Amino acid sequence: MRQPASYAGYGVTVTAPHPTRRPRLIATDLDGTLVRSDGTVSPRTLTAVRAAQRAGSVFVMVTARPPRWLHDLADLVGDHGVAIVANGAILYDVPRRKAIRTRLIDPAVALEVAEAIRVELPDVQFAIERPDRYGQEPVYLNRWPRPDDTLVAALDVLLSEPAAKLLVRHPSLHSDDLLAQIAPLVGNRVTASHSGGHGLVEISATGVSKAAMLADFAAEQGISADETIAFGDSVNDLPMLAWAGTSYGVANAHPEVLAVVDRICPANDEDGVAAVLEELFQPLE
Repeated sequence: MRQPASYAGYGVTVTAPHPTRRPRLIATDLDGTLVRSDGTVSPRTLTAVRAAQRAGSVFVMVTARPPRWLHDLADLVGDHGVAIVANGAILYDVPRRKAIRTRLIDPAVALEVAEAIRVELPDVQFAIERPDRYGQEPVYLNRWPRPDDTLVAALDVLLSEPAAKLLVRHPSLHSDDLLAQIAPLVGNRVTASHSGGHGLVEISATGVSKAAMLADFAAEQGISADETIAFGDSVNDLPMLAWAGTSYGVANAHPEVLAVVDRICPANDEDGVAAVLEELFQPLE
């Protein structure tokens, strides 16, 4: 077993992997974890993922991204062809561009929750992700270009149909602080979390998480949690990291992640996921 080493620049200890067997399932978050800060997946990472797939392991992306943001990463999808998106609300067939399974928020519940949040936090702005369409209030501040078919409408119109996610943005609060204020307002009516976005909290239906959909996917593959490794960097990854038999946090991860994972690997910009996979899937002697 290699000894832990200090990871310069992040103030954390990086523990080198020392597994006794190769995982049958590899589950990883994307942004902040597998994907570099410039939005790219490095050739090293792509090579490492493909090597793991050739060795017989199932690789699955588990992300907060909506379906439309997966198409540029189709070359990472294995023979199964699917990704877990929208924080576990959608199991998505990437090549066919079709939702296979959804767990959506009831419109009446979503509207009730949104109105309760706005009473306490009048500066919030709302947007929604449906399996096939994005929508937002006119005042919502986008960090990314919005799709051409965006539904721009009042809150009651946005929430007139079931949604995969209700996005709550605040112009000044940190995501941690915004989540701390929203959580007691929504209680157990929905699931609230965040993925590290600036001033953004993401709300899903009760019981929806990356872990829940991943557990279902693994069971369908005949794979147990003990045979799974998972990588993450943010608060919304915590359930998945707790479910997996072995959990890895990248060195740039949220402090709550670094406090609970089994091992810490190099940061996303240092190809931390690839570094672990290279060691796990090095040729057996």
